[in-house]
This record gives sequence, C-alpha cells and structure tokens, in this order.
Amino acid sequence: MIKSDNRALYILTIAIIFFAIVSSAMGLFYMDGGRPYNFVNQYGDTIKIYGDGIYTHDSYSKALISRGTDFTILFIAIPLLIASLVYDIKRKTLKSRMLLTSVISLFTYYSTSISFGVTYNKLHLIYIVLFSVSFFSLIIAMSSIDTKTVSKYVEGTFSYRGINILLILTGISLVVAWLPDIIGSLLSNRSLELIEVYTTEITYILDMGIISPVAFICFYLLKKKDGMGFVLLEMLLIVCILIGIMLPIQTIFQLQGGIQIPFPVLITKVGIFCLLAFYALFFEIRLFKSIKA
Repeated sequence: MIKSDNRALYILTIAIIFFAIVSSAMGLFYMDGGRPYNFVNQYGDTIKIYGDGIYTHDSYSKALISRGTDFTILFIAIPLLIASLVYDIKRKTLKSRMLLTSVISLFTYYSTSISFGVTYNKLHLIYIVLFSVSFFSLIIAMSSIDTKTVSKYVEGTFSYRGINILLILTGISLVVAWLPDIIGSLLSNRSLELIEVYTTEITYILDMGIISPVAFICFYLLKKKDGMGFVLLEMLLIVCILIGIMLPIQTIFQLQGGIQIPFPVLITKVGIFCLLAFYALFFEIRLFKSIKA
C-alpha cells in the first residue's frame, strides 16, 4: 500500500507551499505602476506588452492569463495542497497518499508552465526552486505507493466504463483544442497566431505531449488492472478539475483587461475543459469512495 511515511516528502511539500505562495502572491499583487506599451516581435507583429509588476515583459494577454492562474493557485490549489498534506500526515493511507501525490502533480504542471513559459523576471529563481521541489516531490510520492497492491484496495463498485470514456475524451480534447492552431500556422507558413513575444507555447507541449498521452496510457493500464493506472488516474482527475476551475478565472481576468474573446473560442477552449472538469469531479468522488481505507 504505502512503503513508508516519507518525511522527506512532507518537507518538500512544505517547500512547495512556501514557494508557490511567494510566486502566486507576487504575480497577483505586485505592481510597480508601469503602463502597457507596443512592441514589434521577431515576426514583425506589433504586440501589446503588459508593462507592470512581475509580468512587465510579458504580452498583455499572457500576463492577464498568468494573473488568473496565480489567483487560482493562491486561493484554491495551495489550500488544497495544505489540506492534502495534513490529511496524509494524520492518516498515512492509500487514499491520503494518492490525493497528496495528485495535488503535487498539479504543482509540477504549474511550476513547469511558469518556469518555461513566463518571460524572465525577478522571480526566476523562485520558479526554478518551485519546479525542482515539485518534480522531486512527485517522484518520491509516486515511489512511496506500492502500485502492485493498489488494485486490491479499489472496490468493484468503481465504474470503469465511465472513467474509460473520460480518459478517451480527455486525451482527444487536448489535441482537438490545440492542434488546429499549429496546423494553421504550418499551412500559412508563419508562427503561431498567439506566439506574441515567446519562442513556443508551453501549454501545447504539456497538454499534447504529456497529459494527452498519459490519459491513453492510464486507459491501457486500467484495462490491465495495473495499480499504476489508478495512481495516474487520480493525478489526471485532480489536474482536470483544477484546470476546469482555472480557465474560467483566467477568462475573467482577460475580459476585465479588455481582451475580446470570440464566442467559438470560449466554447472550444474553455467550455470543453469545464465540462471535463465536472465529469472528472464526479469520478474523483467515486474513486475516492471506492478506495478502501
């Protein structure tokens, strides 16, 4: 079930909490009175730069998205991580360790995004440390679970048919959401439409290169009743739920900042993920109840 209580895991998790608070709070609240300005990027396009706070050198739209992310991390994800840590310290059960592992995976996703996707700023060292402690915490947390016995603790009432549908939809929807942007840029022989001042789009890489394949791998492992499949499933469910919460918040920050978002984009880029989040929440509750204490 759980190989050890891993005090190192708890110490690293506390470090994640501390550095995530610094990162998200500074990104959300720190302002230096700067103003937006226009900048011609390497592709000859005129881009509006945010010009204020931590995201001074980021594009205007990306900075608003980042501030929406910071809000979600600070007021939702961090309290969830604290609650998961306390729960695991008290219980040290398969349930508590899988929950803690899944929330840590969310912070690994978040720290990777800001480390590679945000323009260099005063928090760069904080981003690096947060990425490092999140990454190694995830490794320790996953290795602390005896995956050979996990399937024995999941009761037969758990719905595999429903979760298989969710995994397939998740794997496909991530590709459907982002692939057209890339195909369109290749066909038009120019860079991505929203590349702005960046060299690549980290979200495309993480979602299509990692999350989508993990969904299909999880589907395969669950078919074989492999314990690692349940661990990956718990991680995917938590990430899907939080992304479903995060996207509307990011959209609100964009709309308040005057960004015009076409209705079809709201449906394809936001609506799909919100629907998946509700679906994931339903199965997260079912999975949590199915795991024997």
